[in-house]
Amino acid sequence: MSKTAALRVIAFPGAPNLPIFAASEHGFFEQAGVSVDLTVTPNSAFQFEKLAAGEFDIAMSAYDNIVAYSEGQGAVKVRDDFDVKVLMGATQLELAFVTAPDVTQYEHLKGRTLALDALATGFAFVLYDMLKSGGLGPDDYKMVPVGATPNRWQSVKEGQHAGTLTIEPFTSIARAASFNVLDLSSRLYPSYQGGVVAASNAWAHANADAVKGYIAGYLGGLAWTLDPQNREAASALLLAKMPEIKPGVVGAVMNSLLSPKSGLRPKAAILRDGMKTVLDLRSRYGAAKKTLTDIDKYLELSFYNVVAKTHG
Repeated sequence: MSKTAALRVIAFPGAPNLPIFAASEHGFFEQAGVSVDLTVTPNSAFQFEKLAAGEFDIAMSAYDNIVAYSEGQGAVKVRDDFDVKVLMGATQLELAFVTAPDVTQYEHLKGRTLALDALATGFAFVLYDMLKSGGLGPDDYKMVPVGATPNRWQSVKEGQHAGTLTIEPFTSIARAASFNVLDLSSRLYPSYQGGVVAASNAWAHANADAVKGYIAGYLGGLAWTLDPQNREAASALLLAKMPEIKPGVVGAVMNSLLSPKSGLRPKAAILRDGMKTVLDLRSRYGAAKKTLTDIDKYLELSFYNVVAKTHG
């Protein structure tokens, strides 16, 4: 690219943003001809409302969100011609069911409230499945939409709700504060596609060089993050960018982030088995009760495939 393309990226707050931090800090985006202005979203509805309105170019989001908005099942109404696609993968996700100190088994949740981002997202479906496996029915608890992980964790920490699902660093922060991890999504699903990189299909094809530049920069930041020689520097960068993480828990956060069971995917490869898990959950718990099986319907990997050839 002859000039730098300025990209507006909106992501959920969390440790999985470390490759973006690294790509910005170490010049990988600049080398790829793009600059990145990163905004964290308060919730999934805001993220997709703004992405559909063209106020952001790229979203770091959950795969289920792309499925939901493609199927007209999103938390908010967006324009009818909004065709969002997955551009590449990001994380194999392990969600932790964090509960109040007095909740040590599922039956302790009866009559209590639980915090979610929104009531019909993929993470909500994971929690419904956990509660069902724990012997609880829909009438045993009440779900409350609270927003992204920091807001949900804060609501549990302050005693407003009895539990929520978390990702890192909030899982380790909760453990350090003597809250319980009642369950893990990995107990139910060996593979779950969590984070992905997504954009409007029309925008992506109209800005192909910028898309490839973002992918190249991200892959550079990802490779740096996953290099064992950079662990100390990566930990320091994460602490600098996310001050809510304290030095005492950063080791646990990094362990989770670097684990193939719960963290960043090498080369940002997609997890087809993990995507099938997401589609199965939405088929069972989505309001439309529509059976979803076509993984490729939500993918546009042509840009990634071109860039990945030059990134090993």
